[in-house]
Amino acid sequence: MNRRKFFKNSFGAGMAAFTALSFGTAPRLLSNVRKSENNMIYDLAAIKGGEPDVMFDKAIQAVGGIERFVKKNQVVVIKPNIGWNAEPERAANTNPKLVGRVVKRCYEAGAKDVYVFDHTCDNWQLCYSNSSIEEAVKNAGGKIVPGNSDSYYQEVSISGGKSLKKASVHELILESDVFINIPVLKHHSSTELSIAMKNLMGTVWDRRFWHRNDLHQCIADFPTYRKPDLNIIDAYSVMKKNGPKGVSKNDCVVYKSQIISTDIVAADAAATKLFGSDPEDIDYIKIADEMGIGTMNLKNLSISRIKI
Repeated sequence: MNRRKFFKNSFGAGMAAFTALSFGTAPRLLSNVRKSENNMIYDLAAIKGGEPDVMFDKAIQAVGGIERFVKKNQVVVIKPNIGWNAEPERAANTNPKLVGRVVKRCYEAGAKDVYVFDHTCDNWQLCYSNSSIEEAVKNAGGKIVPGNSDSYYQEVSISGGKSLKKASVHELILESDVFINIPVLKHHSSTELSIAMKNLMGTVWDRRFWHRNDLHQCIADFPTYRKPDLNIIDAYSVMKKNGPKGVSKNDCVVYKSQIISTDIVAADAAATKLFGSDPEDIDYIKIADEMGIGTMNLKNLSISRIKI
């Protein structure tokens, strides 16, 4: 399937937890990201205290600005978590304010097209609509497209994988110039936590294979094929139990936080600490670190801590 045909048929053509981010260095709380404006580019930005869209605008500057990642006339694919038929207050999906703001900023940076999709677990149309992500994307000028048919996926080889040797990947991932990963931090019954690496399961068709063949190893294997250019972890409202779908908004705690990094392993490690866990206790993070996909040793990174 070529891109033109694909898109012609596409749909709609508690802040104490933040201190758990004990990175091993003295805190550097930046109210206006002055060091970034002086050309300091950090490995990771951790921000708290604002709305999702406002936090993104401040934190992205600490890692070089959106222009570092998106150039004029490039095609961008954004992968939020839109897996569940749930309203935003449930925090089962990525916050729509954040997704909409990232789409808008990509266009402002000169993007030709910005596409958003997920291979959902519940009915994809209900997920897109009731999560409010569809509306946010369209309001920002983006194009939200489906992932509900195997015709949208192409098989690729994963030469660096140990358990995952091949996968059927959504062609948006294969054809776009820039890949931005926007997961939501939440509890998960199978992996304890669902964050950035786990969110990549929504880019493939045959994810049942992952569950049957060492899930944690497969999660670590996939980024050896394609790492996102940027990872933006939504921790505005965090599902602390009953994940990945949750039962009600009572499963959630409002953190008003966000983590941004080009290093998917570091981003997951920082988010794990924010959740109140240890990266070494999450098997896929430990495996990915050992494979050299990224680092979970946050002490060796330059980190911008921003408080609004």
